Amino acid sequence: MLESWRWYGPFDKIKLAEIAQTGASGIVTALHEIPYGEVWPVETIRARQAEIAGNGLGLHWAVVESLPVHENIKRGEGDLTALFANYRQSLANLAACGIRTVCYNFMPLLDWTRTRLDAPVSRGGTCLRFEAHEMAAFEVHMLKREGAEADYSPEVLEKARNWHDASDENARQTLLASIMAGLPGAYDRYDVEGLRQALEHYKDIGRAELQANYARFLAEVVPAAEELGMRLCVHPDDPPRDILGLPRIVSSEEDVAWILAQQQARANGLTLCSGSLGANPANDVPAIAERFADRIHFAHLRNVRKDPDGSFEEAAHLEGDTDMVALVAALIREENRRREEGRLDWSIPFRPDHGHELLSDSGRGTHPGYPLIGRMRGLAELRGIVRALTHERIHFA
Repeated sequence: MLESWRWYGPFDKIKLAEIAQTGASGIVTALHEIPYGEVWPVETIRARQAEIAGNGLGLHWAVVESLPVHENIKRGEGDLTALFANYRQSLANLAACGIRTVCYNFMPLLDWTRTRLDAPVSRGGTCLRFEAHEMAAFEVHMLKREGAEADYSPEVLEKARNWHDASDENARQTLLASIMAGLPGAYDRYDVEGLRQALEHYKDIGRAELQANYARFLAEVVPAAEELGMRLCVHPDDPPRDILGLPRIVSSEEDVAWILAQQQARANGLTLCSGSLGANPANDVPAIAERFADRIHFAHLRNVRKDPDGSFEEAAHLEGDTDMVALVAALIREENRRREEGRLDWSIPFRPDHGHELLSDSGRGTHPGYPLIGRMRGLAELRGIVRALTHERIHFA
């Protein structure tokens, strides 16, 4: 398995020389400075490649995360001809530069969502947390979204009301900022009124409409990706549930099966994110990996610890609800199958996804969820699993 590391390019507080010291060699990044829907030029891609590889550190650009899908495509709004053409051209330009794995998501409006960016961890450090009653307080009392109460239990709604009544303006703004933090590419942040207006664009879009728009996107781009030898891999919803009244359609095993059935080509694949899928109590993540192994082109490995009310927090990589050893074993079995098949692209890149802020991470101002020490700990733990499972005395059925 190819050890990789998420890097935000010039925006990242963590430098390439530091990443090299973690032992990872594959860089996972994007051209975040290019607005959504515009073509990624070859010269800009090559310049970023040179920045990564030209320093003698043994690094290379392994995975694009992500080539964003424009909101108009998700909404099915207007003449999308140019947007689809631009996406295909960006894929062609990446292929011309030798970059063939592209992670993307189809989450409406927001990316990953948390309510706390610095929840305390028992032995020191902090983690990202999704607190159900804080999300309910935001939706019901701050955003005042019509129908939001129906998405939460009476117990969560009571806690939400108590939280809101006891909160001051600073606490509410901190909650808003936390919810907005999961927008790594766009860097646009909504205030409450701005979010309310943005949600209006989705008021007539339910699950069926979003699925239809997604199927159209796949039909427009997957054949081109297959011809180019590209691997598209959708990232699951995070959290894996409807949120802010927006439908989420990449949240379960059934959702993944539907997506991969839309285009049978190998280019239509999955980013196996154990944290996103693991936050849904109905998901057996190792079983999902086994079922869709031949279409997994990239893996985000992290763990979560769930609460009965729908809350969850990011646990240490080996300490959450997902059996990480069983999951990694499933991925290694698939790598072995591909190698026996004679494929040159048998290796599955993975990265330690998110991480606790530990030790000198505190106060450094890295992107939420992407500290140096916490992720390096996760990578070391995952490396140990991989090394043990690939030892010459271990044989896979």
